[in-house]
Amino acid sequence: MIGFVRDRVLAGMFGAGNTLDVYYAAFKVPDFLFNLIVIGALSASFIPLFTSYYQNPLQRARAWQFTNTILHLIGFGMILVTLILFVFANQIAVLIAPGFDHLKQAQVASFTRVMLLSEILLAFSMVFGGVLQSLKRFFLYSLAPIFYNLGIIIGAFFFSKWFGPIGLAMGVVLGALMHVSIQAVGLIGTGYRYKWEVHFKNRDVQTVLRTMLPRVLGIGMNQLLFLILTIIASTLAVGSVTIFQFAYNIEFFPIGVFAVSYAIAAFPTLSEHVAAHRMDKFQSVFALTIRQLLFFMIPATMTFLLLRAQIVRVVVGAGAFDWNATIIAADTLAFFALTFIPQACVYILARAFFALGDTVTPLTAGIVSALLGITSAFLFTQTFGVIGLAMAFGVSECVNAGLLWVLLRQKVGSLHESTILLSLFKLMPAALFSGVAMYATRAFVVRHIELDSFINVLTQIFATGVVGAIVYLGVLLLLRSEELTSFLAPLARWQLKQVRTTEVINVNDGTGTV
Repeated sequence: MIGFVRDRVLAGMFGAGNTLDVYYAAFKVPDFLFNLIVIGALSASFIPLFTSYYQNPLQRARAWQFTNTILHLIGFGMILVTLILFVFANQIAVLIAPGFDHLKQAQVASFTRVMLLSEILLAFSMVFGGVLQSLKRFFLYSLAPIFYNLGIIIGAFFFSKWFGPIGLAMGVVLGALMHVSIQAVGLIGTGYRYKWEVHFKNRDVQTVLRTMLPRVLGIGMNQLLFLILTIIASTLAVGSVTIFQFAYNIEFFPIGVFAVSYAIAAFPTLSEHVAAHRMDKFQSVFALTIRQLLFFMIPATMTFLLLRAQIVRVVVGAGAFDWNATIIAADTLAFFALTFIPQACVYILARAFFALGDTVTPLTAGIVSALLGITSAFLFTQTFGVIGLAMAFGVSECVNAGLLWVLLRQKVGSLHESTILLSLFKLMPAALFSGVAMYATRAFVVRHIELDSFINVLTQIFATGVVGAIVYLGVLLLLRSEELTSFLAPLARWQLKQVRTTEVINVNDGTGTV
């Protein structure tokens, strides 16, 4: 949610104009390389290797030695990359923002040079965060992004007034410094001590380097698609880069909350069934995860389509972000929302292949879908402008999901599609009835509450959303949806536990009967 606060502050202060276009364009190349080098390396094998050493008291010193080595490896890599980017920032600015004039391109280069420091700090922070995840110390780890965004907000409110637009880039550096600092504090008491240790040729480092390559390539395709879409956005009307980025940030919220969470939760179970050669269980878990995901993503699609203007207005519709920018961002968001389901399925499908030890198939599907998405972007933007970028992104995700589904079915056999279709026969009517109810409620509320203040817009969303949720859950209850039962099961268990606790207390107090 702090990300939405950040976006609202930036939109309110600078609007969909030159400053934020430069700001977001300058982010792209540093972020692209950061995700490849740091995320690719850490997600590949750092956490499993560190955990295996730390859990053995006799090898705990090796865990810390491994941490320092990876810290230096990633640090050296990021410093080398940032030096190259610093020297060639002007040329890179021309490549990633070909539609900007010379002044804006020079600003992109300046912003990039300042932001490069933040990438080095974040690289160190991600190593510290990997340790905290391994040790299951999630509190400070979860606070780090909040402090990062707080630094950006400080940059917008204060640095930009003191130093001009470049103050936004300084805010990013401050956020990164706060990010690494809070996670460094989290290491206190763990036994970690920094030492100058460089063992690049040992077996652990070789394992990290070997396993990170497929992961890097997989991350790279998605990042490359988004980078090229941003490059195309720079050739469109002023504010297109900003609008595209804001719409993407908003649409990723339900994807991150549901799709990413379910994929992370399902991955260990899928891997266990593969290791035990229980492919029937693998298929069942996969189908169940997809069904549970559909339970959330279908109504999310309906909600974002019907309330897209209100959602954009609440998140970024303030100050300099005018009504015309709101409408364009809302229409862009609508095409993102149309592909919520394939976007969500891609996360589950990719994890299914990873559980099978196959990283090549997701990479291949990603390359094909990214190429189609890029081709579509050039075609759609000629007619639809920035909205065409969301359409192209949707094409890419639909193709990616379709390819992965077909290829996974060929690999493991049935994916229990019949049970998924049966769920759809209940979820879709419920979503349609919910959509009609939300449409009617929105029409009624709009006649009485104007879109002229944050509270009013939030009231429209809340009233319409509550009615839609009641109708959706009510229809599913009548249809006896298994997904609804699964959703309500934890609440039922909690209530039962509360009842039993109350009974025990009553008995102990002498007020109950045995």
